[in-house]
Parts: sequence; structure tokens; C-alpha cells
Amino acid sequence: MTMGATSANAPEETAETTTDQQDFPQLRRRLGRSDLRAVSEVRRALRELLRQWGRPDRSEIAELLTSELVTNALVHTDRDAVFTATVEPDGLHVEVRDFTARSPTVRVPGADESTHGRGLLLVQSLADAWGVRPHAVGKSVWFELNGGAA
Repeated sequence: MTMGATSANAPEETAETTTDQQDFPQLRRRLGRSDLRAVSEVRRALRELLRQWGRPDRSEIAELLTSELVTNALVHTDRDAVFTATVEPDGLHVEVRDFTARSPTVRVPGADESTHGRGLLLVQSLADAWGVRPHAVGKSVWFELNGGAA
């Protein structure tokens, strides 16, 4: 699955669930700078999108990985971000675009970091595919879950 690049212009402030040019259900949200309330709001909207997809069994993993990507974008940048989830025939594609060039790194946290530093390790372990796509301004961190059983 692939998604087209998102333009540098962020979408309007409101949330939307749409279909893109290929008629795939899509959820897109603009995430305000440092607005950690957005994490639970995006999870809730993603859960509904997955229910429409007919794969609520994939919701737990999708929500966890989404939380990690959204939290990283909001905590480690000082800018807005854009969340996009697209349901395609072969699975779910989620990406979070931020407007900072700094690339994320997967690291194994030390013993003194009991609640931090595991996000991308979880994404790497649980997603069927994931990666980072650079843009002229910023980057998108994405993951995919196939349509198979969880």
C-alpha cells in the first residue's frame, strides 16, 4: 500500500472522515502543537473507522501504534502534525506527518526509562510494515497492518 505525499499545507482544523480518489475510507485530522488530548480523540476516531472496515479485531494494535506515532509527533516537535488513516482492500495505512526534519530513531530504552522510549520499538515489533518518508518540509512516520487476523 502506498499513499501520496501530503502537501506542506495542513488541512483545516476540523476532523474529517472521507473517501479519497480511490474510494477508500480515510480519516484525516490536524493535530495542534503539543495537544496531547488529540491522542485519545484520534484513537476513538480510528476505532470507528476500523469498525466500518469490518475489522474491529485490528483496533487494539492499530490504536496502540497510532498513539505512539501521534504522541511522538506532539512531544518531540514544536509544531502541528497531520494524522491520516486509510483503509485499503489489503489493510490499513496510518501515517503521522510532522514538519520537523529530525528523523526518529528506534532505541532500546535503559532500565531508568520505564515509561519512555519504547514507541518505535513497539511499531517495529507489531506493524506489518513501517517507515519514515521525508518531505520537502518535515517527514511522515507510517505503519501498515494487513487485513489478516490479529
